[in-house]
Amino acid sequence: MDRNPFSEAEIDGRLAKLRNLLGQRNLDAAVIASPENVFYLTGLDHWGYFTPHLLVVPQEGKPVLVTRANERWTIEKRVKAAEFRSHSDSETAADVAAQVLADLGLLSKQVGLEYWTAGLSHGLALTLQSKADAKWSDVSGLVDKMRRVKSAEEQVLMRRAGKMSDVAASAAIAEISDGASEQEVAAQCMSAMFRAGGHVPGFGPFIRPAARLRETHTTWGDGVYRKGEPVFIELSGCISRYHAPLGRLIHVGQIKDEDIAMAQVNAKAFDAVVDALRPGAIAREVFAAWRAVVDDAGLSDYYRHHCGYLIGVGQPPSWTGGNSVIGLRPDSDIVIETGMSFHILSWLMGTGRGDDFVSNTVLLGDGGAELLTATPAGPIVR
Repeated sequence: MDRNPFSEAEIDGRLAKLRNLLGQRNLDAAVIASPENVFYLTGLDHWGYFTPHLLVVPQEGKPVLVTRANERWTIEKRVKAAEFRSHSDSETAADVAAQVLADLGLLSKQVGLEYWTAGLSHGLALTLQSKADAKWSDVSGLVDKMRRVKSAEEQVLMRRAGKMSDVAASAAIAEISDGASEQEVAAQCMSAMFRAGGHVPGFGPFIRPAARLRETHTTWGDGVYRKGEPVFIELSGCISRYHAPLGRLIHVGQIKDEDIAMAQVNAKAFDAVVDALRPGAIAREVFAAWRAVVDDAGLSDYYRHHCGYLIGVGQPPSWTGGNSVIGLRPDSDIVIETGMSFHILSWLMGTGRGDDFVSNTVLLGDGGAELLTATPAGPIVR
């Protein structure tokens, strides 16, 4: 990716909305530290977020992006909505950001800061607040909530990411067989994704045998797949940091009758979630729709903490949009809105009556729920 993925009008609209929200809180400015949110407000798509990026957004004037000096060429080429202020490796982003706040006349003013983000270490926050004598308040989640509803430009990127997910899944599934190398399956998966125009995803892909199913965030090893042991796949294509994950359970060489029966239950539960995704619905009601199908199948004792989560922007090492997961949980009161996108998971593993797993990305558009990933749900036997 060698350009800004968003139009200037798109970025300007986001900044205007943020400033309006800051005004509602009587804030004169905010310092944004989450990599996902800095990307969202500037369009800066690069791999430099391993070091802090602090975006100072004042109510008046151009935002200022503070990060390492050696990112100058990238930022000046790709970011038009913010000025660049650099720091050397003998300084910190907090040192320069404090000076920026002083230059903008924001010392002693009301300034918001994202407290809850992996993009802001404890030490960096303490340094910033000690060097800039502002009246600080927490604005964690403010931009994250803006990101929940996808604009038309974002929806285009989501659909393209979904196509990349299907390409990657198809290549991985085609390579799986009795005796197939775990490494070769992964290589074919990622090669197909990149050859099709996909970008490096924030996670995975997660491809591993069922013996390691509970290792939630581990992936392939140096072994081989064997007949009779299912292979778990959960992966996402990526376009300009937007993700559209999918998941499947691949049966190697054979499938048990009980797994076929569970796949039928799972398909019905997945469809129930999609049907429940309507504007104005509450997240817990969507989960209840999934739960009702599972209960009707005689699995009322089966536990699952959610049936999906919001998806979109993701910076490594995650595709979930930050260091928290906004899930369709039994206790969630999030209101479903048109423009939201979800990684919907119907997971029925370890039930004692058969196993199945299927997940897809669903975009709630003006015409209703739209599946962005089209890989056959199965059961899939290779």
